[in-house]
Amino acid sequence: MIVYNLKCANEHEFEGWFRSGAAFDEQAASGKLTCPMCATHHVEKAIMAPAVAGTKKKDASAELRKMRQFVSGMRKYVKDNADYVGAKFPEEARKIHYGETEERHIYGEATLQQAKELIEEGVDLSPLPPDLDEEAN
Repeated sequence: MIVYNLKCANEHEFEGWFRSGAAFDEQAASGKLTCPMCATHHVEKAIMAPAVAGTKKKDASAELRKMRQFVSGMRKYVKDNADYVGAKFPEEARKIHYGETEERHIYGEATLQQAKELIEEGVDLSPLPPDLDEEAN
């Protein structure tokens, strides 16, 4: 996995995680990159500070293992402790936010536009990291 600092045409800065540099290039060329703040597809790499090697060298594979373990653990925690509501996520999230149904943890699917609208309404939400094991297959 590689992390790039990205910036949209509206100067919003955010991180993007990609399998490789080529994966970033492919998604950028096909217009699949989207700013999470304004939904524009005009996204490019932002200037990044170079990683300077110090006297201590970190084991990159150990760091990658830790990251994969953290992401996998977070996904497992959500799946074990939240109700899956599928495509009804925006509707259920609003019902919970406005007190129309019992408060509980949920997860499911939403488009970028739906997520943006929920955030604008004050609904707390966060994207679930990708299933790295599924990505490898």
